[in-house]
Amino acid sequence: MSATVKTPTKVVVCPSCSTKNRVPAAADGAPRCGNCQNPLPWVVDTSDADFAAVVDESTIPVLVDVWAPWCGPCRMVSPALEQLATELAGRLKLVKVNADEAPEVSRRFEVQAIPTLVLMHRAQVVDKQVGAAPAPALRTWLTEHLPKEGAEPSPGNASSSEDDRR
Repeated sequence: MSATVKTPTKVVVCPSCSTKNRVPAAADGAPRCGNCQNPLPWVVDTSDADFAAVVDESTIPVLVDVWAPWCGPCRMVSPALEQLATELAGRLKLVKVNADEAPEVSRRFEVQAIPTLVLMHRAQVVDKQVGAAPAPALRTWLTEHLPKEGAEPSPGNASSSEDDRR
């Protein structure tokens, strides 16, 4: 019998229509706004306990950001990564892993310096980058490795509008 890990949900405001949506950490496809159906940015914090459910089972590419709160370069690159997650909504899931709290994930990716960025698709490492980089360089690196828009699997119903729950 396998243990099921319950992953949390996060409220995400749609950048297109400002509707609040509940987005689970793990789901099939990519989250879409329950109101306007536009893709939502998918930014998730994870740990050793739920990493497999959040990352390995994702059907869209995942950017794993291994960071630490005391790391200056990590704090500098984080806003750029979150902006890219918004720009690439529906095509990319950003998963943030605190290296101090997730030693198994750090070992899995042989993290020796942070920030370490690991781009994955269907549980396979596509590419890895160590160290901070400016937003334009990160954008270029990601878009070179992501499937072209429209080439990814069709999005699932990974979110629901707060309005739908009333």
